[in-house]
Amino acid sequence: MRIVISEFIDDAAVTLLARVFDVRYDAALVERPVELGVALGNADALIVRNRTQVDVALLAGAPRLKVVGRLGVGLDNIDLPACEARRIDVIPATGANARSVAEYVIGAALLLRRQAYGATAAVAAGEWPRAALAQGREISDSTLGVVGFGSIGRLVAELAHRLGMHVIGHDAAIAPDSASWAEQHTAPRPLDDLLRASDIVSLHVPLTEGTRRLLDARRLALMKRDAILINTSRGGIVDEAALAAALRGGTLGGAALDVFEQEPLPAANIFAGCPRLLLTPHIAGVTRESNARVSALVASEVAAALLRRGGDGAHA
Repeated sequence: MRIVISEFIDDAAVTLLARVFDVRYDAALVERPVELGVALGNADALIVRNRTQVDVALLAGAPRLKVVGRLGVGLDNIDLPACEARRIDVIPATGANARSVAEYVIGAALLLRRQAYGATAAVAAGEWPRAALAQGREISDSTLGVVGFGSIGRLVAELAHRLGMHVIGHDAAIAPDSASWAEQHTAPRPLDDLLRASDIVSLHVPLTEGTRRLLDARRLALMKRDAILINTSRGGIVDEAALAAALRGGTLGGAALDVFEQEPLPAANIFAGCPRLLLTPHIAGVTRESNARVSALVASEVAAALLRRGGDGAHA
């Protein structure tokens, strides 16, 4: 049985799979769609991250495909109804990168609240911008609003509580009287109320038609002038033009974005020159530790699914 891996994965997971299966691993295969299509012609499983688009066209060229493993939790790059129609198992790495994302959120919040860590070049050059950098804020006793209360949102809430933050949350799928709120020392709020009350807002929702542009110009205007927005979920949930305008206009205190509507960002983009902005290339959930956990989990689950669905797993 054959497994194709089109994006980067921990080497130990490849070694594990290669003991039993015929594995084609190329971290750059996603960038060569014609070659990827050829490789999938006789593949029983495909393992991807977020760049490979597992759509109807790709599936049509993979007639033997039984399993798709996702090295992460977001599934917006996978056509789930098309996979279901073909009886293709879709296996995400649920929970395996939660700590990495949660630590990123807390780190970004600390960085942006303090606004002091961009002074290295100036201080090394003999400048002393002490007065300009003396207006930073502590994170303790501030209010964190968590939008989306799945495994990552709950871990963010837990870490924030340990740092002395007040945590409020919103999740349309979780009832206000659910025990999960109290378990994480979090008070449920309607979304607009959460935005008005929070010093920091962290987004942890999937990209759907219901969440696209969830934070548009109207909702961004509800936030405090010195509030911070952190998005580690998916690009498209925040109206990027409205966010850039808020940062430039001084109506928002700062933002950290790890995800974007278009990835990679084009060289000429709306965020160029925006103040109080931290940008990273979709790596909040990727650390050495999380990559090992995610890769091991997906590899083992994909292997189990293949063996369960047919064949003894011997090399084709």
